[in-house]
Amino acid sequence: MNMFHCLLALFSIALTSLAFAQQIVRGPIAGYSARERATSTLRRIDEILESDESPTVSIEDVEDGTQVLLGGKRAFLVTRIDIDPLIGETTHNVAREAAMRLERAVAEYREQHTPRYLLIKSGLAAIATAIYTALLWMLFVINRWAGRRVAAAAAGRAERVHVHGVSLLDPNQIRWVARRLFAALIWAAGLLATYAWLTFSLKQFPYTRPWGEHMEGNLLAILGDVALAIVGSIPGLLVVVVILLIGRLIIRFASLFFDRVERGAITMGGLDADTIVPTRRIFQLIVWAFALALAYPYLPGSDTEAFKGVSVLVGVMISIGASSLVGQAVSGLILTYTRAFRSGEYVRIGDTEGTVVGVGTFATRLRTGLGEEVLVPNSLALQNSTKNYSRAVPGTGFVVNTAVTIGYSTPWRQVHAMLEEAARRTADIAKDPSPSVRQTALSDFYVEYRLVAYSPIDHPVLRIDMLSALHSNIQDVFNEHGVQIMSPHYMTDPAEAQVVPKARWYTPPAKPPAS
Repeated sequence: MNMFHCLLALFSIALTSLAFAQQIVRGPIAGYSARERATSTLRRIDEILESDESPTVSIEDVEDGTQVLLGGKRAFLVTRIDIDPLIGETTHNVAREAAMRLERAVAEYREQHTPRYLLIKSGLAAIATAIYTALLWMLFVINRWAGRRVAAAAAGRAERVHVHGVSLLDPNQIRWVARRLFAALIWAAGLLATYAWLTFSLKQFPYTRPWGEHMEGNLLAILGDVALAIVGSIPGLLVVVVILLIGRLIIRFASLFFDRVERGAITMGGLDADTIVPTRRIFQLIVWAFALALAYPYLPGSDTEAFKGVSVLVGVMISIGASSLVGQAVSGLILTYTRAFRSGEYVRIGDTEGTVVGVGTFATRLRTGLGEEVLVPNSLALQNSTKNYSRAVPGTGFVVNTAVTIGYSTPWRQVHAMLEEAARRTADIAKDPSPSVRQTALSDFYVEYRLVAYSPIDHPVLRIDMLSALHSNIQDVFNEHGVQIMSPHYMTDPAEAQVVPKARWYTPPAKPPAS
């Protein structure tokens, strides 16, 4: 036998070994262990194939069980110790199945000795390789040609997505994501083609056919499992869809009620224009949370340990990372339902004073009128005292108050009159209600006076301009009457009153107003 036939014989022995390995030898029998029985069986099959390239396979019942014959000679014996009666096995049935597998192995052994068969299969494998190579080249071309166009089309659509004139999506990022997704799809197709080509090529040759059949079986098993999983999850998904639709319907019906309350058609003690929006959001959140809790058991894979572990991990991450956010949201709800302030009102939160331009879920935005917008966390607004200057009188506008400290040597009636005169000189101070002065403290070295007035303006910039004009007029009036304004650090009276004579009011580079 030449080298080529020796190699074929070795491959045939491997095949027959695989065929016989499907029959479990449990032994021992007559002092021979299971391993020794399997080794002697393979040796006998090898000897029979060496003497006869086309032996026939048959079975025969004997006293000890059922024997499998190869070329009229015993290949192996299936005894009662090699079967499992609990599942209905008999020596005859098990021997018949093993004989069928051995017969296929012998047929493949004969094929290995047919050069014409191997030549045809080699040609089919070569054709499959050529088709596979052409397919890979086509996928490469499609990836370069179509990938760019798909990414450009996605970026173009992203540019057209606007909300109130603001672009929601970055075209460059969308182009990058679309390009990578298309490339991933091409790679998946290439890997599938590689798997199919390799499976087909291995199945063409007897000595590699078990590998190809194994790969094909794995692929079919995976596809079958996926298909069965999809079909099995359809009823649960339908239940989830029904639950979500019911939740959506409930929210739609509730929106009709909330819309009427918002328009004023329905009046309720705890709901008004300020609280209707957060109330609507809280109701929607409760409905969706309840719907999600009902739909969770019907989600595909929700009963698996992996799904439960991921759910617990996400819950822990949210509870730890979002604790401050939840606190801010609760503080925002408290501020909204207690009606501490509304949009458009002039307030002072801690050290920040300005017009409320928005009360959000997590923070409140104040516009100071100095070209800045301050974001105050809702928890900070709830912890600090809030002064609302827009609630003292009905209508728009706000209360103005400013303080000065004057020594005890100045008559308090004169101070009252000067502060009221400064308020009258300020254009945006209302005459009704009229400005008033309060003495808020009798300190060790001075008296603290506070001017309280009202201004009907509501724009933040105009408010800060009005306050600046009021402070300027206070200085002018006090300078005109020779009364110095004391600071909180006042200790004793100076030799001369610290006032600015009217003749020095427009000291250069200041210029007097045009008459």
